[in-house]
Amino acid sequence: MAKGRTTRKGLGNPRGYLDGQMLIAMPTMRDDRFSRSVIYMCAHSSDGAMGIVVNQMASNVAFPDLLVQLDIIPEDRKINLPSDVTGVNVLRGGPVETGRGFVLHTSDFYIENSTLPIDEGICLTATLDILKAMATGEGPTNAVLALGYAGWGAGQLESEIQANGWLHCAADPDLIFGSDVETKYERAMRKIGIDPAMLSSEAGRA
Repeated sequence: MAKGRTTRKGLGNPRGYLDGQMLIAMPTMRDDRFSRSVIYMCAHSSDGAMGIVVNQMASNVAFPDLLVQLDIIPEDRKINLPSDVTGVNVLRGGPVETGRGFVLHTSDFYIENSTLPIDEGICLTATLDILKAMATGEGPTNAVLALGYAGWGAGQLESEIQANGWLHCAADPDLIFGSDVETKYERAMRKIGIDPAMLSSEAGRA
């Protein structure tokens, strides 16, 4: 397992693709799975798209408990985990492959042939090696673990955007890794100068 810094030199996004951007659901989003969701886009091409929902916490799942369930640490080691590890958010990353874990993290951690550099400073790793490293304090500076992901077939996301289902904005570390998960939707909307209340299909409702 190699650990080190990686950059995505020379991998500028083709025009129109949203790798490394935040996708924001419009208030009129009819799909309940994505209502008020903020998604970090990991891959977007003519073949389709894949992203991680970063503002929906997984229900009743704590990161230390997952480490125990995956036999990465024994139960009695939970109390000795570094504080930055015990506080890692476990997110509901999307409706696809919900039993699989995906770690979004800073680029100060890299595993050859396993880590996908997405954009400057942000990577995705979906192997147990990163969880083992995090459990020993050797993981990335910032990380979130997502269960599942959001996926679109060829042309599907483009159609949804044209139908006013999504907005998008530049990503920033706080929108991805920030602990205040519940406010990420409002903050993402305001980042592009929009007051969510002005767009809501339920404006005026108490």
